[in-house]
Amino acid sequence: MTSDLLAPLDLAFWNIESAEHPMHLGALGVFAANSPAAAPHAADLLAARAAGVPGLRMRIRDVWQPLDLRQPLAFDLRRPLAFGGAAREPAPDFEPFDHVRLHAPAADFHEAAGAIMQRPLERGKPPWEAHVVPGVDGTSFAVLFKFHHALADGLRALTLAAAVLDPMDMPTPRPRPEEPSRGFLPDVRKLPGFVRGTLSDVSRALDIGASVARATWGVRSSSALVSEPTGTRRIAGVNVDLDEVHKIRKSAGGTVNDVLIAVVAGALRRWLDERGDGSEGVAPRALIPVSRRRPRTAHPQGNRLSGYLIRLPVDDPDPLGRLDTVRTAMNRNKDAGPNRGAGAVALLADHVPALGHRLGGPVVGQAARLLFDILVTSVPLPSLGMKLGGCPLTEVYPLAPLARGQSLAVAVSTFRGRVHYGLVADAEAVPDLDRFAKALTAEVEELLAACVP
Repeated sequence: MTSDLLAPLDLAFWNIESAEHPMHLGALGVFAANSPAAAPHAADLLAARAAGVPGLRMRIRDVWQPLDLRQPLAFDLRRPLAFGGAAREPAPDFEPFDHVRLHAPAADFHEAAGAIMQRPLERGKPPWEAHVVPGVDGTSFAVLFKFHHALADGLRALTLAAAVLDPMDMPTPRPRPEEPSRGFLPDVRKLPGFVRGTLSDVSRALDIGASVARATWGVRSSSALVSEPTGTRRIAGVNVDLDEVHKIRKSAGGTVNDVLIAVVAGALRRWLDERGDGSEGVAPRALIPVSRRRPRTAHPQGNRLSGYLIRLPVDDPDPLGRLDTVRTAMNRNKDAGPNRGAGAVALLADHVPALGHRLGGPVVGQAARLLFDILVTSVPLPSLGMKLGGCPLTEVYPLAPLARGQSLAVAVSTFRGRVHYGLVADAEAVPDLDRFAKALTAEVEELLAACVP
């Protein structure tokens, strides 16, 4: 396995990280224990299986080699990214037990996960970890997976995690044919198309930049969603009945995802009012990531993301009105597509040279607060039963990275008839995260009551 240059968005995630602002995502899975030794056995299995997963053996190394212009005809267009960039390469001294750790029993898996999530990954090693936490009663254990965002987005992280769980019968993705490499000097006959494509890229970048500027003008958010990065993390999880969500969707219209986003808007309203911050006139901008991976297709490692940007109608007292506003905004974004609009800000990374990502990483990290107020992301999970060492997975909470300058991020997955909300917050800015978790459940109940008298 050879080294692989990081794509621009992966490079951006790698460079905006700091000690106070770790850029890893995660998933907290809860398993039913089938014996007192289930947790230690699970840790041993994870380490043994990780050794055989190529994607988990890859470290990220800074690349600074200068351009070799002595052989321009053999020069690959990707190589200019190398100067100031980074690459994935096999770690020569990979040791699985450096990444898989067995912890002392815990009474609260989410509390234990918060302390683990606030520690940055070690950058000199493959940037992932798996933490096994036994339950104090011996009937369950949890596994917290951490992956640096430069290594994987949510879908890629799911693939890597599934590779170390018990084998499942899953369809094998069909690999895309590799694009042939292009020379440094383009074919003269293709020059007009090359120029048109370059101008189109510049135009798209300017269009996205203008959309972002319009979206950030005159927006009222809440101080509760703003915080200086402290590096501390608090985790909470909520699961609700998927059948209830479907009842709301069938009655009020829209998609399951529309309902789940509207639930976040309503929960924010309850939470802000209960803590005394007030929800009047508040319409925070939510970034809704959108995967650009093609279904049933094997893509390279890393991120394939765009996004939609919507204003959450937190100030609307009517739960059905909030859902209608969310549905309308999401439909408008879908009509425009994931490659246009303010939410497609991630695509701007493709137009920044590698050295720009390295030098501008801290600035980009600070800019996230100007672009959106809260991240609300959905991570799809297979409906098949998953096991580790024969122990069934009963709950799974996705955990999103927290953007610099923000206090709260929300991730959601549906799994075996339940909707799982994973909440990540700055522990100092949001000491009452459990209150927001309870507000999510209350909002589902209020929506259901409004739809099904």
